[in-house]
Amino acid sequence: MTVDRPEQIRLEVNQWLEEVVIALQLCPFAAKPVRDKQHRVVVSQALDIQAALMLLENEIDLLEQDVKSEAHIGTYIETSLLVLPEMFGDFYDFNDFLSLANDCLENGGWLGKYQIASFHPRYQFAGTQVGDAENLTNCAPYPILHILREASVSEAIDNYKEVEKIPERNIQRMQKLTAAERNRYFPYL
Repeated sequence: MTVDRPEQIRLEVNQWLEEVVIALQLCPFAAKPVRDKQHRVVVSQALDIQAALMLLENEIDLLEQDVKSEAHIGTYIETSLLVLPEMFGDFYDFNDFLSLANDCLENGGWLGKYQIASFHPRYQFAGTQVGDAENLTNCAPYPILHILREASVSEAIDNYKEVEKIPERNIQRMQKLTAAERNRYFPYL
């Protein structure tokens, strides 16, 4: 990876957050941490599974330490996106890796404190076909593990009316995209 590539990838991920996730309201909870600069985008240079898992552990440790630090009260990092651009070109390999990432949460004693949302350029939900519009809800320019604080997710859900309707609303939104809109929002497909 060239020296300037991580910064370019970080910019692309932040652009995807702003122009797709937030602008299309795919996640009604994403705007606040981005607006308040409480999200972190970490571009991994990992080339193997062990290195990626170690980076995941380090990132969760950082989130744990950051929230405990008095110097960061009110400005701590709420959520972190671990971008894996050098790995998992194949979605099914990435999907297999997610099981290991969730095992990492359990083995680290973080289950119930953190959860992982996943994104991939070729994301495919079970029971769907390649190219189905609903898969676009989890398409991103690179494979991404989004580390979320369980307490924050619970609070957001408690304060949002009809949270259970979000997935269906997102599917409908993706189905209504024109070909030109799909190309604009998902140029990497």
